[in-house]
Amino acid sequence: MRFVKRFFVLVFVIFLLPAIASAGLWAIRDKPSSWREAKWSSSGLLPSANDQRQAAVYVFSAMTGGFKGALASHAWIVTKKKNAARYNRYDKVGWGNPIRINNYPPDAFWYSNPPRQVVSIKGAEAERLIPQIEKAIAAYPYAKQGGYTIYPGPNSNTFVAHVLRSVPELGVALPPDAVGRDYVPNAAFFHVDDDWKDVHLSWRGLIGVAAGARSGLEVHLLGLVAGIDVVNPGVKIPGLGWFGVQRTGKI
Repeated sequence: MRFVKRFFVLVFVIFLLPAIASAGLWAIRDKPSSWREAKWSSSGLLPSANDQRQAAVYVFSAMTGGFKGALASHAWIVTKKKNAARYNRYDKVGWGNPIRINNYPPDAFWYSNPPRQVVSIKGAEAERLIPQIEKAIAAYPYAKQGGYTIYPGPNSNTFVAHVLRSVPELGVALPPDAVGRDYVPNAAFFHVDDDWKDVHLSWRGLIGVAAGARSGLEVHLLGLVAGIDVVNPGVKIPGLGWFGVQRTGKI
């Protein structure tokens, strides 16, 4: 009985208390009341495609809207081939054709929330990775209509996490508030990334663990993530996000 009580105290302190704090902060924050009132325009974070002739790859994340915004973010992928006159943005959404291309500006606000840069790769390395990213996008197993479940997944973050696992040279994991990122495609319980640098054990994204160079050491519970980042020292706090030493090109 003592063990059970300690377990629930740990769950409350590590997972629920930060989530409650995040919800409280979100409740007092100034935000749009609906998607119609929200800002979806460019944030100005990226230069014009014509001003950046080299190839580029970006992954962005922004807090979402409504009550979900207290705990969850939305991620998307942006690519630009060498000398291309425009960026290509890829989102997974829950209406219409699930994978949207260029429905929003590449660096747009999401529900009025500014985008955060998860990773930025430019030049020859980006040029090499773009075909691999396009292949991973084409191979996403939940790309058809009906292939979206807001919770626990597969959702927008499941899609981007699939690409990051399929192209491990991108070198990052999505931030801990990207609910749905730990829903491993095809509901696999065990997954090892292609470069063997990250290992994931997850039951439908609801409970599991991840460990490796990109994930550090994480424990997942009901879409919330707690953990430590070893390579880039920091802590992952449920609902509140990542805190630590600032990483170049990463959150």
